[in-house]
Amino acid sequence: MSIWRLIDTGRDSAPWNMAVDEALLDLFREGEWPILRLYGWRPSLSFGRFSKPLQSVDLTLAKERGVSCVRRITGGGILVHGGDLSYSIILPSSFAKEEGVKGSYRFLCRFLIRLYEKLGLDAGFVTQFKKEEKESNICLAGSEAYDILIDGMKMGGNAQRHTKKAMLQHGSIPIYFDRDMLEPLFLEDSGLKEAASLCDLGVERDYDALSTLLVNTFCETFGVKVKPDVLKSGEVRRAKELLKRKYTSERWTLYGRE
Repeated sequence: MSIWRLIDTGRDSAPWNMAVDEALLDLFREGEWPILRLYGWRPSLSFGRFSKPLQSVDLTLAKERGVSCVRRITGGGILVHGGDLSYSIILPSSFAKEEGVKGSYRFLCRFLIRLYEKLGLDAGFVTQFKKEEKESNICLAGSEAYDILIDGMKMGGNAQRHTKKAMLQHGSIPIYFDRDMLEPLFLEDSGLKEAASLCDLGVERDYDALSTLLVNTFCETFGVKVKPDVLKSGEVRRAKELLKRKYTSERWTLYGRE
C-alpha cells in the first residue's frame, strides 16, 4: 500500500494557492511520495491557462467587490471560488503516460464520484449521461467528457498540467455559491444558474467535515494511506518566488505571459 503526503494549507488567497500548486509540481521528483493537497479560497476567480478573462469578466466590478483573480497553469475555463473545498494531486509523469490524459481524468476522478455517493448523491461523468459536450470560456457553462454531473447539473471542475517529471490535477468541490456576489461579475453566461453545490442539493458539510470525508474516500478508492505533512522550506521558498514574480503580475493574470 503506497503512502501519500497529505498537505492541508487551509483557506488562503488565490495567488498563493496557485503559487503553492506550481511549486509542488516543479519540485516533485520520481520516487517521492505522491501528494494530496487540500485548500480553500477567499472569494476569487481562477482563469484557465488559455482563458480570455477580458471578454468574460467585469474586472473592475470584481475588484470593487473584493473578488481577486488568478490564472492557473492548468487548462479549462474561468471558475468561481470562495465557497469550495479544492484538492490537488501530484503524481509522477509515468502515471499519465500509462493512463493517457483522458484515462487519467477518469481514473483520478473516481474518488470524487464515490465522495458524492457517500453524501447520498447520484453522480456520474458527462459521458455516462450522454450529455452533449459544450465549449465555453467559463468552466461552469461548459461541458467536457469527464466533468461530473449530479441531477443533470455540473459539479465543480477539474483540470491538469503535465511536465516531464510530474503531473498535477486539481479541482473544486463547491460547498455553496454566493450567486448574488458572483453572477454580476460575468459578461456572458456564467453557468451558475445550472451548476450545483452541496448546499443546493441539500447537503450540509463545512470545510473540515468535508475534508475528513474526502481524505477517507480518497484512501479507500485508491487503496493508499496518507501521512499528514506541511510544506517543506524549499517548497515555501519556491511558492514565494512564484507569488512575487508571477501570480501577483497582471501580465500573467490577464494575458498568460510570464
